[in-house]
Amino acid sequence: MKYVCDAGRKTWFRFETEQEAALESRAMSHAVEKYFKQAQAEAVKTYVPPKSAHYIEQNIGLKAHVQKAMPRFLTLRDSEGNALVTAMLPPEGENEDEFRPILVGPENSDPYPEHGEAIAVLARHFGMELDAEHCYPYRRL
Repeated sequence: MKYVCDAGRKTWFRFETEQEAALESRAMSHAVEKYFKQAQAEAVKTYVPPKSAHYIEQNIGLKAHVQKAMPRFLTLRDSEGNALVTAMLPPEGENEDEFRPILVGPENSDPYPEHGEAIAVLARHFGMELDAEHCYPYRRL
């Protein structure tokens, strides 16, 4: 996992591998692993290796391309490493108007009542709106 920012006594991290997504799914009892794998597969499809590269060098830029092309998957952890919130934010260069961010707690619960301040820190860090009305997909009307 890659450090993103501190939010008081909690910390946001970006997970970057299928194994990390699988751990997040198990810890939070939701399906983020499935969405991570789908997004990663779509990003890999859009990779175009450099024309002049030797066969063995064709995938040198693949990891960086995938990281930039796919949504950013993040986890909020407490000081003991427990997963608290999972976030799926727009890929780099896109904003929340082009890609709907999603934030959920354990078992797809609403993370805002308990972790709203940490979510606000993340929103400021990335310079975007992450309000419950638009980012929590299971909101009851």
